[in-house]
Amino acid sequence: MIDALPPSAELVADKAYDSLPLRTWLVARGTTPVIPPRKNSRKPWPYNKTAYRQRNVIERMFCRLKDWRRIATRFDRNLHTFFSAVALAATVTWWLN
Repeated sequence: MIDALPPSAELVADKAYDSLPLRTWLVARGTTPVIPPRKNSRKPWPYNKTAYRQRNVIERMFCRLKDWRRIATRFDRNLHTFFSAVALAATVTWWLN
């Protein structure tokens, strides 16, 4: 799904997404990966620790989106329709908070 979105300045992810192919693809796309290295990594990668600490805001948003059954179960199989439903749910969630 990342490929369907326009490139962003940074992509914040946790240690599970620490892989060289993903990092290479993101850099080629013009996105700075903000992914901490795994504990057993032989060559630790530098990352923006300040931006990584702010990921809790994003994780709280995903927690709120999971309250919407249509989003949590990925009811819409069409990518455009799914992103539209996510945008609608995010708007309503933001409006009510």
